[in-house]
Amino acid sequence: MLERYGHGGDLVTAAGLFGIAADQFVDFSSNMNPFGPPPVVQQVLETKWRELDQYPDPAVRGLRSKLAARHGIGSDNVLCGNGAAELIDLAIRALRPNQGVGLAVPCFGEYTDAAHKYGGSIVKVPMLEEESFRLSAKRVLEAAAGHDRPGIWMLGSPNNPTGMTVERELVLKLLDTGAFVVIDEAFLDFVPHEEAVTLVQEAVRRPNLLVIRSMTKFYAIPGIRLGYAAGSAETIAKMRALQTPWSVNSLAQWIGEAVLDEETYAKRTRNWLAEERQWLTGALEGLGCKVFDSVTNYLLLKLPEPCSLEAAELQKMMGQRGVLIRDASHFEGLNGRFIRVAVKLRGHNERLIQALSECLRQR
Repeated sequence: MLERYGHGGDLVTAAGLFGIAADQFVDFSSNMNPFGPPPVVQQVLETKWRELDQYPDPAVRGLRSKLAARHGIGSDNVLCGNGAAELIDLAIRALRPNQGVGLAVPCFGEYTDAAHKYGGSIVKVPMLEEESFRLSAKRVLEAAAGHDRPGIWMLGSPNNPTGMTVERELVLKLLDTGAFVVIDEAFLDFVPHEEAVTLVQEAVRRPNLLVIRSMTKFYAIPGIRLGYAAGSAETIAKMRALQTPWSVNSLAQWIGEAVLDEETYAKRTRNWLAEERQWLTGALEGLGCKVFDSVTNYLLLKLPEPCSLEAAELQKMMGQRGVLIRDASHFEGLNGRFIRVAVKLRGHNERLIQALSECLRQR
């Protein structure tokens, strides 16, 4: 099983399973920017390596200051972390909800893992296929007012694996119930005009709102692990007090500062994605798949009917062809008819369609 550690992108496991060198796969199971890291990353590595004999800045002051300026907030409202996963974990530890954690399922598995790790109960609001997996404000607000109402809501915007954002008005209504809301905006950089969508500035004004962002997906740097949280100074201080010292290493700090200046790279990515996501959606639908709307760089799809092929078997068949996909049945609320694929460059997307067509024809 490729998701043995709960995520896609495990090339070591894939190489062992399929007997193919890791660098020979086209990996659609991991949702990274297919343009790869911006060229400035190479410049950082070439010019800063001699400084690795020094400890990182324990307060991550340079990167925090740059992120704060980018969002128009204070440095005390920003906490950098070892990827979004660490920040999700820190948020649960710092907030310790008495009334459990509210989730909209299917969703990123780290939310459930963090809640279970620290003994929190979970209240689940299902997103339904017949509603195109859009979050129902009615069901969320009913759960928020119910007997087992959660103390914390943890919501992806865009949600993984469904690809859609949470409506701002719903978040504001949840905040008004007194619950604490954590919004995971790990993939929001891919959304055009994301500065008009993000809740970062709202989180600074609201003591019961926290926004988590990732820098690894958009800038294609998952190997260094880097993310940040934005919220009230009090919430950020609580999380920082629980964080392991030097959680964000020097390379992550230097690279994080450098890529924030890559405006041409960012514009190119967003322009490419709008066109390529539409092309890939059409190609997948041409094979009979049901593709759900997405505003970001991955697509959730349901395999054609009446084909008997299920996600686990399809993943194996595709892997043997050097193409990795995500078996979405590992997301709660989805069954073996669902897979998730990243949007990649045209040549790789054509390879996905060719391999998928071959596998579907066999069934």
